[in-house]
Amino acid sequence: MMSVVHQLAAGWLVDHLSFINQCGYEICDDSFAYPGGVTLDTAVTATGDCHATSAFAATSSSRDGRGPGDTIETERKTAKARYMFREEFFDISKPHIAAALEEQLWQGYPEVNLTEVKANSNREEHQEGTKSDIGDSVASARKKLKRKCVFNQGELDALEYHSKVRKLIWEGTLHLVQEGLKSGFLHPTTEELSCRKNVVPGHIGCGLAELCEMAKQFPAVNESDHQPVHVLDDETAIPEQDLLSCVTENSSNCAKTVVLMGQKYLVPPKSSFLLSDISRLQPLLNYKKKYDVIVIDPPWENKSVKRSNRYSYLSSWQIKQIPVPALAAPNCLVVMWVTNRQKHLRFVKDELYPHWSVKTLAEWHWVKITRAGEFVLPLDSLHKKPYEVLVLGRVQGDLKEAFRKSEDVLPVPEHKLIVSIPCSLHSHKPPLTAVLAEFIKPDVECLELFARNLQPGWTSWGNEVLKFQHVDYFTLLQNEN
Repeated sequence: MMSVVHQLAAGWLVDHLSFINQCGYEICDDSFAYPGGVTLDTAVTATGDCHATSAFAATSSSRDGRGPGDTIETERKTAKARYMFREEFFDISKPHIAAALEEQLWQGYPEVNLTEVKANSNREEHQEGTKSDIGDSVASARKKLKRKCVFNQGELDALEYHSKVRKLIWEGTLHLVQEGLKSGFLHPTTEELSCRKNVVPGHIGCGLAELCEMAKQFPAVNESDHQPVHVLDDETAIPEQDLLSCVTENSSNCAKTVVLMGQKYLVPPKSSFLLSDISRLQPLLNYKKKYDVIVIDPPWENKSVKRSNRYSYLSSWQIKQIPVPALAAPNCLVVMWVTNRQKHLRFVKDELYPHWSVKTLAEWHWVKITRAGEFVLPLDSLHKKPYEVLVLGRVQGDLKEAFRKSEDVLPVPEHKLIVSIPCSLHSHKPPLTAVLAEFIKPDVECLELFARNLQPGWTSWGNEVLKFQHVDYFTLLQNEN
């Protein structure tokens, strides 16, 4: 299962949509083809075996999947339902904010003069301090002017960081985009395409985070009597409390569905998940797995999140409490998504990783582009950047074990780019399976924390772990008998 379209020294051009649609969302479902119009609709539905296109898929099992409908087994046919992620969610044809002509990718981007920016900032700040206020209107105008010209220390730190990485980002993105244009994966925006509007749906699915909060009111589960994992069997209904109190596993080669609060979610083959908030992580620890790759995408605290009631966030102290050492195998590769705030980047490298006994190895960048190969935002935008940071490190521990596990694996390079057309759905990160393949051994255990979607071959945890698995994000492509 490859999501990489092009690979160069600078990094990878990745097709996120293709990755999702190669995850094997094919469901062998008897509810599509009972004789006489009789249908079966259970919380988990998957009968027989179909072969997923996932690279993680194992050989097909020989189970016949017979269940409550045995009496008519010889008369019914099994239909194969194939789901595809809706293409319009990746229809990013225009930048969110258009760059000035001289600042576009093809023009080379003149270098940022950081010294001049700082000088202007300090001079404007001094002028503001020596003038008296004349009235509210003047003060308001001055405040707006100050915001344009004066930068606080955090903003200056961000500018300094940007000045160090911008050339790598611009040159690497340009080379990858040129390859994408040559191959036809990317193409200049035509008038017809540019008129299409990006589709961002309204509320889909039940409130998963709210459901996890409600689950705290459930009676305490006796760990000795409670199974740590629930395997999705054919025609087996899962109580909703079980979905919120143990790891759910689809070990088959076929996608399956679960129903939660009346909403239907797709579970890809060879995947497992735990739907809970950070206070209910124990079932993941009880799962008794040690992971060779751990990807973490925490809800970082920031001003806009604080002002909004839509998103929850975690403080730095709460993020430190995530039991990564208990989940990590020796020499585990840890990948942390970080916002462009230097405060968070310093925290990860100087405090969080050492706390987890993780040695920082590299900083990579995810660069977001349109279908025409333009940055989704101007590269030098002061408000938001068209890139995000990934900090990669390895768990330090037993040197012999670490050396054994690192044999035949390439060292993690200090800098790489992952360039892709982003999903229009908030915080749907690109897949890392293919880009990390060179730096890990095959058939390793992989874990994503704070996940919002599932992947074959991965265990995923989060209070919105099924968010982008909702059936409404997919199109039913075909039914095949």
